[in-house]
Amino acid sequence: MKLSARNQLPGTVEAVSPGATTAHVTITLAGGGTVVASITNEAVADLALKPGDSVFAVIKASDVMVGKG
Repeated sequence: MKLSARNQLPGTVEAVSPGATTAHVTITLAGGGTVVASITNEAVADLALKPGDSVFAVIKASDVMVGKG
């Protein structure tokens, strides 16, 4: 996965909490911190996100995106 964002933090999905249109994805970072990303339910399905998955929290400006690759 190649992205222009420089802040790509590796971590593990701890929880996926779907809502009406968006889900909160809780990611535990390699250093022990936690990031919660708000992404569409469609993105959760496209990435097949589930607890235990290795992912990257990709931070650009004030947005947090999740990449899996």
